[in-house]
Amino acid sequence: MTRAPRLPVTMPSRWVRVRGGYAAPGVHRTGVPPRLEHRTEPYDGTLAGWHLLVAEADATRSGFELEDDDHFDLAGEDTVYRRFGHTVAGVAALSDQWLWVVDGVAHQLLGTVAAADYEEYCDLFESVAETFDPRADRRPRSA
Repeated sequence: MTRAPRLPVTMPSRWVRVRGGYAAPGVHRTGVPPRLEHRTEPYDGTLAGWHLLVAEADATRSGFELEDDDHFDLAGEDTVYRRFGHTVAGVAALSDQWLWVVDGVAHQLLGTVAAADYEEYCDLFESVAETFDPRADRRPRSA
C-alpha cells in the first residue's frame, strides 16, 4: 500500500485540507480564512537565489508591502523569513513566509491571514515553521 508523502512541516491538527494548502475551520469575520501552504520544487541554486526568485514573484501581489526580511537558523536549517502585506479578495492581508533550500529542493511555507486577525495567528504560523524537517518523507518506514 502506498502512503501519501509526509509534509516537511506539521500543520495544525484541526485545520482543513483545501486546494493548495490548509485553512482554519469555521467562518471568519473578514471573509478570508487563515491559510497555510507548503510548496516545494527542485532547485539546484542557493538560498539567496531562491529568496530573490520568490521576492520578485511576491512583489507582483496586489497591494504588496514588505514589512520584514531576515535570515537566520530555524529548526537547524538556514532560513529566510519574510512578512509582507498585500490584498486578498479586496481584504488587507499579512503573510509570514519561510524559505529553505535543502538537498536540491526549494521549500516555501506561507501563512496568510487578514491583517485584522494577524495577532491571533502569527504565533501559530511560527510554531508550524519550527516543525520544519526537510527529510520527513525520507525516513525509513516500518512495514
